[in-house]
Amino acid sequence: MTVYAIVSICIHDRPTYDRYASRFFEVFSKFDGRLLVSDEHPELLMGDWPYDKLIMMSFPDADAYYAWAHSPEYLEIAKDREAATVGTGVLVKGLAPAAAVG
Repeated sequence: MTVYAIVSICIHDRPTYDRYASRFFEVFSKFDGRLLVSDEHPELLMGDWPYDKLIMMSFPDADAYYAWAHSPEYLEIAKDREAATVGTGVLVKGLAPAAAVG
């Protein structure tokens, strides 16, 4: 089942974050993920949202996500993301083809 990684971050060290971002696709492209959203100016529709950026990625399944997230290549560049940002992230399951939305 498709899973979506949704991450909201505040960037407090732009040069370090930019170094991470410049290496992201080199690593990400080796895995089965798709970058769906990377927006530093999302439109807030309701509630409070204290972040600078929203990122949304899809993966064929949770195993594919964890293969990327725990890969030595990603863990190496993630040091810069961790040093440069604070935020939250969730991994959610997509709807099964016959699932009803309600």
